[in-house]
Amino acid sequence: MRSTILNPLFAPVRSLPGIGPKLAPLFDRLLAAQGQEARLIDVLLHLPHSAIDRRLNASLSEGIAGESGTYEVRVLAHKPSPPGRARVPYRVLTEDDTDDLTLVFFSAQRARVEAMLPIGSIRFVSGKIENFDNKKQMVHPDRVLDAEAYARLPPFEPVYGLTAGLYPRVLQKASQAALPKIPALEEWIDPLLIKREKWPSFAEALKNLHSPKSKDELAPEASSRLRLAYDELFAGQLALLLMRERMKKEAGTSRVGDGQLMKAALAALPFSLTDAQRSALEDIKKDLAASERMLRLLQGDVGSGKTIVAFLAMVMAAEAGWQSALMAPTEILARQHFERLKPFADTIGLSIVLLTGREKGAARTQALTGLADGTTILAIGTHALFQESVEFKKLGLAVIDEQHRFGVHQRLALAHKGDAVDMLVMTATPIPRTLVLTWALPLERLDEIVESLNRPLTEGRRIYWVCPLVDESEDLDLAAVEERADTLRKIYGDAVGLVHGKMKGADKDRAMADFASGKTKILVATTVIEVGVDVPEASIMIIEHAERFGLAQLHQLRGRVGRGAERSSCVLLYGPLGEIGRARIDTMRKTEDGFEIAEEDLKLRGEGDVLGTRQSGMPGFRLAVPSKHSALLSMARDDAKALLAKDSKLQSARGQAVRNLLYLFERDEAIRLVGAG
Repeated sequence: MRSTILNPLFAPVRSLPGIGPKLAPLFDRLLAAQGQEARLIDVLLHLPHSAIDRRLNASLSEGIAGESGTYEVRVLAHKPSPPGRARVPYRVLTEDDTDDLTLVFFSAQRARVEAMLPIGSIRFVSGKIENFDNKKQMVHPDRVLDAEAYARLPPFEPVYGLTAGLYPRVLQKASQAALPKIPALEEWIDPLLIKREKWPSFAEALKNLHSPKSKDELAPEASSRLRLAYDELFAGQLALLLMRERMKKEAGTSRVGDGQLMKAALAALPFSLTDAQRSALEDIKKDLAASERMLRLLQGDVGSGKTIVAFLAMVMAAEAGWQSALMAPTEILARQHFERLKPFADTIGLSIVLLTGREKGAARTQALTGLADGTTILAIGTHALFQESVEFKKLGLAVIDEQHRFGVHQRLALAHKGDAVDMLVMTATPIPRTLVLTWALPLERLDEIVESLNRPLTEGRRIYWVCPLVDESEDLDLAAVEERADTLRKIYGDAVGLVHGKMKGADKDRAMADFASGKTKILVATTVIEVGVDVPEASIMIIEHAERFGLAQLHQLRGRVGRGAERSSCVLLYGPLGEIGRARIDTMRKTEDGFEIAEEDLKLRGEGDVLGTRQSGMPGFRLAVPSKHSALLSMARDDAKALLAKDSKLQSARGQAVRNLLYLFERDEAIRLVGAG
């Protein structure tokens, strides 16, 4: 049980003042796992990535074009937009004792501007200085404040990663409201280490980072950042050690067959295995035969044949009298695996079943019965496989595809369907096999892009057009993707197909089949196509509002093209770009290296939990930056080993404090492994 002292931090964000039904879903989208609510701890661990200096500049004469600054000015005159010429900006003339500054507002309401900047008043304005006609101007200042309001403005304003519709001030206000809710927690780090490194407490570190007194305080090597990075790494190392200890205690089962079924399976394949596939199978065969449980990672590029290796591993298990289950993250991918593997399974006489959320009624009952009585040997499915109603008579091997899309508790839930189940996890490096040229263009050029599709279509090429999530309302998201499909159909007619997550399964399958066969040439889609869609003829990927996607997701989407012989391209259409959005676009243009992209994603927005349920496309950390905090990792590992050697059940005073740490970083599975005490 989680200590009650932590309850305030696990309260929903909507419990904070000012966070109502319109704002709460935006926090959920930015900070929470899909289908879950954002909590105060999520806000607190969403650290600012930089800070804006709001300290007062000495004078306007020192203002430099292209740089942000804060100035004390007198308001001289207003020049509203002329009647009927709304595109002409509203200008406000200001000055100090050294120079003039024009404040520029587009589409401004006159009454609002006059109330904000009364003639003759003294105001503090903050924003970027520009030169226009050799005069200084500031377009849409970030801040326009009177003396009293400026006195309350922090000298350094934190800058956070955001999501569409969530404004900086709203997130800043939420973080400041959450800080006082941090309870008095006992220290979980070794006191000698705290003293040696001169680290602040957990609460002090969070306060320092959300209310920085300089830009340097937010640097990865700053004391508060190091402290929190160590907390995350320490929690991770403890969880890993506890999990390994549990796995050692759970004896495995030797699974060895006579080789006849494997021989038949190899003969049924219409191709010969590669050397890499044979080598992987030999390793898996040894693992299955050993008395220890197998936990093996099978990694390979897209199209390298991991699925066949997994199938042959399941054949080995079947030969020894055991059932196997292959779990995929999406229904499309699970169905694709099933359709590819069923002919091979049928040829060698292995019964195989598909189990997703779509199977209902008699079909589902029949599938469950076959798994429970052992007449069905192989199961392919989604997370539906580890639901309580699913029982296996003799599950011996669990295969997890696209393993980064599942949390540890989901993987273990499937493994717990049997006794000492061996586990094979698969992951693909989503780097295209043929170079994908990446273009980045503003959304203003959308009409050009639409018109330019005519040529590749006449050449017989196929095109993905991905629409983003645009609002907290699923209905509005759906409307956006349907609107784009309708727009394209007015030009390209029946060549345009549509697929999204809310379609019925059969309709989704039909849309994918039509695109794969060439019946449709343009597939307008949501991110349902992010993984598991393999159409080699598709050579163009257009991603609308690319700035709203995370880097990992953009990389996965780009990996859907470049699978055939045709030279491929990816077009990133972007709207207004903030600092993070621009960094994402630039990263996508300059590299296809999945590891470099993963590291950049860590810097920009943090990552999901390797051992938790929260994922952001690739495994990683929310606070720790591997390239900057590698020295902390070995310290955390040594400390975790030393603590568990003395207190394996975490029952000491420090052990109880460490339990709080594990809950804060959502290593709940580790607490379960420790047991009560």
